[in-house]
Amino acid sequence: MDYRSELEAGRDAFGHLIKVWHERNAWSQRVLPALADALDLGRVHNSQLSNLRNRKLASPGPELFVALGRINQLLAQSAGPAGLSGGLAEQLAEQPELLAALQASALPLLADDGSALGPAQLFEIFVGLRPLPSAFDLRIQASEAAGLSAALAELFTAGRPWRLCREQVLAAYPAEKRQRRERFAEVMAGQRDYTAEELDGELGDLRLTLAAMGAAAEEELSADQFLELLRQKARLLLQPGSGDQALDLGEAIRRELQAG
Repeated sequence: MDYRSELEAGRDAFGHLIKVWHERNAWSQRVLPALADALDLGRVHNSQLSNLRNRKLASPGPELFVALGRINQLLAQSAGPAGLSGGLAEQLAEQPELLAALQASALPLLADDGSALGPAQLFEIFVGLRPLPSAFDLRIQASEAAGLSAALAELFTAGRPWRLCREQVLAAYPAEKRQRRERFAEVMAGQRDYTAEELDGELGDLRLTLAAMGAAAEEELSADQFLELLRQKARLLLQPGSGDQALDLGEAIRRELQAG
């Protein structure tokens, strides 16, 4: 891999890391900038985080990695299953919204050896010199996108015809942009598949859709658990000899006619 490809892969990995970090903690993009400012750990802008998540920030300054690394190390030291340490909670006492967000969830970014990623490690990921921690490497491969799309449609309709589920599922789907809603409906109807990039960007709203339909509360199914569920379902759909899929289409239709 040449250095340009390495840099591009690093930017992609880092954007994915920031996205998954926010999703696992259910943070808004205001949390990290507010925390950096409140504790004087550096400066992080909302626009930087948005551009990082969308792989549009090619050359961030070193202060960004310093701030994110220091925040992450602080969370690793001061947050745990029992909540925030007294010292950090006291420092944030005058910012109740920020304190509430961190008390609800403050999972740090940990390397495979359990150590917290600091500024240097985050920079190495961004430039492609360090792989993502395995627990955060949830990126969807292009080769699996079609199978995951089929699994998604099967899950959200519970195997029923789309026309019988359309209104309920679309009412639960939270995205408001017409293009996204039309694409979602096409995937549910089996008329097209999501690309890997599209599906990666949809995971958050797809989990909200499940919650709105009463199938699984958002906190019950993390992004990585939801993705693994889809992967398992996709593998089952591809298994030879599973149900009517093993039959010739004409034979399967004949069986349906006889059953009727």
